[in-house]
Amino acid sequence: MLFPTVEYAVFFLTVLAIAWAIESHRRAHKAFLLLASYIFYGFWSWRYVPLLIALSLFATLIAHRIQHTESERQRKTLLITGVVLCLATLAYYKYASFVVLSALGLWGLIGRTPVWNLPTPFLPLGISFFVFHCISLMGDVYRRKLRDPLFITDGLLYIAFFPQLIAGPILRASHFIPQLMRPAWKRWVDTRHIRVNRAFLLILSGLFKKVILSNTLATRLVEPVFLAPMNFHRGDVLFAIYGYAAQIYCDFSGYTDIATGCALLLGYHFPRNFNAPYTAADPQDFWRRWHISLSFWLRDYLYIPLGGNRGSSLRICTNLMITMLLGGLWHGASWTFVAWGALHGSYLITHRIWSRSSSPQIQTLRTNKAWLWFSRILLFHAVCLAWVLFRASSFHMAAVTLSRFSSRGYPTLLTIPVLLTLALGLLAQYAPRNLRRGTETVMSWMPAVTTGAFFALGIALIELLGPSGVAPFIYFQF
Repeated sequence: MLFPTVEYAVFFLTVLAIAWAIESHRRAHKAFLLLASYIFYGFWSWRYVPLLIALSLFATLIAHRIQHTESERQRKTLLITGVVLCLATLAYYKYASFVVLSALGLWGLIGRTPVWNLPTPFLPLGISFFVFHCISLMGDVYRRKLRDPLFITDGLLYIAFFPQLIAGPILRASHFIPQLMRPAWKRWVDTRHIRVNRAFLLILSGLFKKVILSNTLATRLVEPVFLAPMNFHRGDVLFAIYGYAAQIYCDFSGYTDIATGCALLLGYHFPRNFNAPYTAADPQDFWRRWHISLSFWLRDYLYIPLGGNRGSSLRICTNLMITMLLGGLWHGASWTFVAWGALHGSYLITHRIWSRSSSPQIQTLRTNKAWLWFSRILLFHAVCLAWVLFRASSFHMAAVTLSRFSSRGYPTLLTIPVLLTLALGLLAQYAPRNLRRGTETVMSWMPAVTTGAFFALGIALIELLGPSGVAPFIYFQF
């Protein structure tokens, strides 16, 4: 069930009406949202609903047991058991075939012919996200960040809550479960009207970014070039790479906006997942702005346990590279994703060395405003280079794409609508930060009927201007 569809609109409006009608009955309210979440997931395929239920129930029971165990040794044993089983489930569905096929490929390189045909398990939608939620639940309980008694329904709903179930953002149990423990009206006291407007604006902006910007760039520029780069010259290839940078941002941040807006209408708050990432001036700042929930998850559950910033410079750089390699592998069972992670790891290590230089000339350069813009442009192109590996189906196709920069010819895909869409997808990140808050405030002065009409008109215009059909969100595959 995709967000920008009539089916989802009917589903969400039904859930919204019933959820608020029974909100005063907290147990029934949460049980209903849990059922609705399973229906939402089952709309894609009922085949893996039992997997979602079993894994989330297992993680909740482990977390519940950790919370009621005093022995630190037993708590750690329970945590390790839970994490290992969750990661093993993820590894089976997402990486088993990749590991075996890579081993068979290596076997073939040493002169032997692989003879084992391994069936590939069908990848459950959003498995990476709900496995990470399972680990977060157990980890936060182990770290005593959840001090109130954990109820089974709360744990299950935290993992399966439908707005974030398929593609995030990755919520912390310590952030979301306390929201389940108190009535929604208490979370909305004094700001309810503005937050409704904020939800409307988030949903509209998400639909606009997905349906108009992302889909237009995908169908008219990115997909034709990346499907057959040998048919295009450097102008089309260059702008297709820029286009993919804008497409993946608009696609994923659009999903996050819609998910956050829907959750807000139901009375729940999601943390920010994107913060104008292409305005970043260094790799570290980029990862503080891009897919923030994943970046912080990798920091807290992988980088810091590896040692973080403790130890020698070599150890810190090693921790950075391991974290980014595994972050790349998390995105998909392919060596191109591993290489993408390695490239970003090298960016972070290079920036760390550069930023800690004691050279007076370098320190003076870093304070120059011209350098700020130069570093933004440089970083943007470094990120775009990495996106080629992320988007290409293989190293060969990535090499073919980059080799087209040596070809000459006039661009054939750069129409005025495509260029305007590309510019809007990238440059809108430089819009004033208080623009949305100002719009919310203005909307708070409007009558409810006017606000509803504005929202309906916005959806109608998006439907009118967007390409026909709705492509799945890019991050659904992860």
